[in-house]
Amino acid sequence: MKIRVLIADDHAVVRRGVRQILAEEAQIAATDEAASGREALRVIQEKDYDLLLLDISMPEGGGMEVLEELRLKQKHPHVLILSMYPEKQYALRALKLGADGYLTKDSLPEELLAAIHKVAAGGKYVSGALAEELALELTGGRSESQPHEILSEREYEVMVRLARGRSVAEIAAELAISVSTVSTYRGRVLEKLGVKNTAEIIRYAVQHGLVE
Repeated sequence: MKIRVLIADDHAVVRRGVRQILAEEAQIAATDEAASGREALRVIQEKDYDLLLLDISMPEGGGMEVLEELRLKQKHPHVLILSMYPEKQYALRALKLGADGYLTKDSLPEELLAAIHKVAAGGKYVSGALAEELALELTGGRSESQPHEILSEREYEVMVRLARGRSVAEIAAELAISVSTVSTYRGRVLEKLGVKNTAEIIRYAVQHGLVE
């Protein structure tokens, strides 16, 4: 039985590259594509897949929002996150929302194929460092939770983008929401992090390794 994969990424060159890698694997069926979170959810309703290869940052519903939607469904494919963002930024949050694995886009093709096979078979795929972090959390070995851990997924997304130097208007365009909505999220981030302005958001994110 071949593994049926849906590739959800807003960059056509990434989708094409992934398809080429998967085409070389006899056990993976011809794949379909989605360029946004909304399209991915629609396609999943129309066809059955064994695995969703999901990007974090996409228009019309990013990877985190897709995970939240899938949690409400009784049946959905296994999910492997394939992201440009380092594990430290999103991996734990993605796994808590139901992702089965997390891989960065600089990974080798062989690692991507290994991760797809493992996740499609019902396993979990994480790096050694992330596995240690998860073990510490499960055993209560982690230190007291940090302020950014209580942010909602959208608040976290806005925080990271602000920390990368994006303006409120740029974030609104990237997330396809209004400027006033972004400003509201920014206000909540300031309050929850206990900081006063965007410069302090940047400092906080850098100190906690949430941006490079």
